[in-house]
Parts: sequence; structure tokens; C-alpha cells
Amino acid sequence: MFSKLCSAQQPSFKQTVIASNLQDPWSIAIDGEGCLWVTESKTYKILRINPENGTTELSADLSGSREFPRYDTLKMKDKPWPQGGLMGLALHPNFDTTDPYLFVAYVYKHLEGNRFLTRLSRFHFDKEKRTLDRETVLDNNIPGSNDHNGGRLATVSENGFHYLYYAVGDMGAGQYSNGGRRNNAQNTSSKEGKILRFLVDPDTSVVSAERWIPQDNPFYADVATAIYSIGHRNPQGLVAARSETYTLLFSCEHGPMSDDEVNIIEKGKNYGHPLIVGYADGNYNGLSAAVSDDQALPGIWGTTLPLIRNESSSADSLGDTYRNPLYSFAASKATYLKTRFKRVRASKDAEWASIAPSSLAFYHFDAIPNWKNSLFVTALKTGLVYRLKLSADGRHVLGDPEELFPNKVRYRDICFSQDGKKVYLITDRSAVTSGPTKENPKEVNLRGCILEFQLVE
Repeated sequence: MFSKLCSAQQPSFKQTVIASNLQDPWSIAIDGEGCLWVTESKTYKILRINPENGTTELSADLSGSREFPRYDTLKMKDKPWPQGGLMGLALHPNFDTTDPYLFVAYVYKHLEGNRFLTRLSRFHFDKEKRTLDRETVLDNNIPGSNDHNGGRLATVSENGFHYLYYAVGDMGAGQYSNGGRRNNAQNTSSKEGKILRFLVDPDTSVVSAERWIPQDNPFYADVATAIYSIGHRNPQGLVAARSETYTLLFSCEHGPMSDDEVNIIEKGKNYGHPLIVGYADGNYNGLSAAVSDDQALPGIWGTTLPLIRNESSSADSLGDTYRNPLYSFAASKATYLKTRFKRVRASKDAEWASIAPSSLAFYHFDAIPNWKNSLFVTALKTGLVYRLKLSADGRHVLGDPEELFPNKVRYRDICFSQDGKKVYLITDRSAVTSGPTKENPKEVNLRGCILEFQLVE
């Protein structure tokens, strides 16, 4: 463990490495004892770490539930690996008292090609043994892919009920090696490109697997469905924000080459993908959500994505169900996008404006008054955390994002200590992403770490 003082930030923080050499940590959460829960996406391990001394406990090893091998271990380079693996983690709202349950999502089965299945499960935490047991499956049939799995979990307490939300990506449908895969983000009979809503505690009046699905879900009709909102691309951030005046669910998701989104997730609403990218401002007119209009070719650049003729008209056609983003990072001009798409296709200078948002957190503490009522967005590409100050009702961003905690890292997830004086961030072990930049040449330090930023008072 080592530490250094981050004097460039206001307020000031001391940076400490709590743990290192983790195998691509993907989610982090904190319990009432101040211990950190972390998922390792590649090893399928769930760890519980004491940040005071770095002591690490192996709470569960789910690798035995994975019905496909580690391709790199077996030197089977032709076999795909899902984006993520063991991904989202969330604690029951009453985890520290009456309901010591933990929820996780993990890709468990390879079907064919780039197609996988993802499982959403609940585990019981045995406080004496310090291990997780008694797995209960909520959903065994969530689509998975080698790209755009989403994967983030969040719990929300509303009107006396507890809900569990799960963000599912569009499987990368329509781009790169999934160019011929149908994009189902607008298809309400598919879970792809959706935010799903489950019950945290099962409805005991229902016998079947439907006991985990709220009957007031917006698309619940003749067939029970967990679908809560539609039209998402690759949402990797999900957080419930509760203030003195509101409770809102926020998500962040990757744009194709620009226009990363932060959204307020509302029941039954449509967030536009693949018909609208970012704001419905027309910058993607004449393009699709992955390629330019002259790139509908066989092979890696072939696409099933529709040509976006006019974003404003698409928004009008969706009617009052459509929601613009709360905020869009790197909303780029059409001329830039067309030039960039062509350069990427030609494998030249394969960089673009997206920050690649990977998670969200909400700051509601009194420790740093200026931060109160703010969203924090971690980024994979820029090595930064962005703070978005919210209006009193949570429905507007005030001013420009503040850039925090610069490092040569890929920030994956974030949480705060219970007093709001410490920020915990996890970093990817690899520098790998998808598509033409998958071999990222930029230097990446502090790989596979938990970083603690403690407020210097």
C-alpha cells in the first residue's frame, strides 16, 4: 500500500492504494461495517475487503457456475469471451440488519458465436462464516454477448417497496463482429437494450419465477416481463439518488463515438437508441448509431442498424414516451462524426470523443457541501471522474462537469464511505475495450486496484 497527496484537487484528498493486482474488478459497494464488496469479472470471485488494513476475504467463487472455459487459459483464442463476466453487485437495502442478501449478475453460458446467457441471482451472507451461500436465481435468461452487456445493478426503495434494477446493453448488435445481429433495443419482447426491474423480496403469493417481477411493470401484460425502460445502447452506470426533495433513478451509457448519455430512468419511457444518439439535435442525421451511411458493407462493417434520417422526426414519432438525456458528454458536430467514422473504418487514428462512462454514484453527504446533490460519472477513456451538479429537483445539470481524480487508469466503478469523506474507485486491470481500439496503446497505470481518496480537512 502507498499513498500520495492530490494537491491539484479542491477540496484536497490523500490518495491511497487499498488493494492491487485484482483481476479486473467490476463493481464496488460498501456495507454498514465499512467493508468493500468487489466483483472480479474474469475470475468470477466476490471479495470483501477491509479498507482500513487491506484484509481481503473470498466470499464466493462463482467460476464453477460458468459453463464455458477461460479461453485464454486453454489457449483457445478463437473462442469469444463475454464483455464483463461477473459484473454488477448490489446490497439489499436492509443488508446490515434484517436481510443480509447480495445481488449479482454474471454471464454463465455460451450459446453460439458471440451469444451468451446472463444470470441474475441473490445470495445470502453468512455473517459468522463470512461467506455467501444459498444462491437464488431471479432470472436465468438475460441475453449476453461479447460486447455491450451493460451489467450494472441498483436498488431503490419507494413507497414501502424495494426494487432491483438491472441495466442490459444492446449486445453490440449492428457493429463490428455483431454487425449482422438484429438490434432489439426498441423491441419490447426482448430484454436487449433495456433497464429491467425486479422485486428485491419475492412476492410470496406467486409460486412461479414471476414472483420476482413487479406486476406494475409498464410492459407487464399477458406475459410477465421485467422490462422497465427501452431504447438503451450500453448502460454501464445505474444509481438511485435520494435527496430531501426527490428520489430518481439515473443511468449512464456509451455513445457510439460521441454523445455519451446520462439519463433519468422513468417507467415505460424510451431513450431512443438506435434511432437517436444523445440529444435529438440532428448531429447523427445521415448516419447510423455505429457506422456512416456508406459503410453498410459485408463483414465487420456490415450493419443491421437503421439509417438515422432525422433525429427530430424520430423523437416526434416516439411521442411522449421519448426522453432526451439529462446530459450528453461530447455532443459532436455531424462533420466531425462523418470524418471520424471514415478514419476508423480505414483503421487510421482510431480515437473519438466519447469518454466511455462506466458507472454512476450520487453524493448526498454533508462532508463536502459543494458536492451535495451531485452525480459522479467514472470514465474508462479519460482517466477522470466527472461531477455533475444537479438542480434542486434533480432534473437539470447546473454548469459544466467538474473533472476530478486524474490518473492514467480506466476507472470502472465508484462508491463513497458512509460519512462522505472517502471516495473509493476501482480500476481495470487491462486496457482493452471493443472494436478497432481494443488494443489500446495508451499507458495505463494502477491496474486492477482499489483507490481511496480521503478528504484532507
